[in-house]
Amino acid sequence: MFVRLPKFTKSFYFISGMLFLFWMLFLDSNDLYTQYRLSRQLSTLNREKEFYLDKIEEVKQEREQLLTDTEALEKFAREKYLMKKETEELFVFGTGISTSSIILSLIHI
Repeated sequence: MFVRLPKFTKSFYFISGMLFLFWMLFLDSNDLYTQYRLSRQLSTLNREKEFYLDKIEEVKQEREQLLTDTEALEKFAREKYLMKKETEELFVFGTGISTSSIILSLIHI
């Protein structure tokens, strides 16, 4: 009827070790769940870091192109800042405030 526990389970060191293990795995501030959550957050931040490093490279290339090519500079100014020549009229079609979704139509007079 009664299950007899092995003799070593009644040892002070075994009980202390089990309590320590339980504490470290589930109750401590650095428990398994916290470590898993922090690991996922670290991987997310590493992906974001790679994304932003790629964006930095793209911006550097675009900047270099704008500094060396006057046609690209003119195109950038027309599209991003809605600049126009004096002999042109500017018609902006689109919804929203974002200039990235604006379609420009430039007509020479």
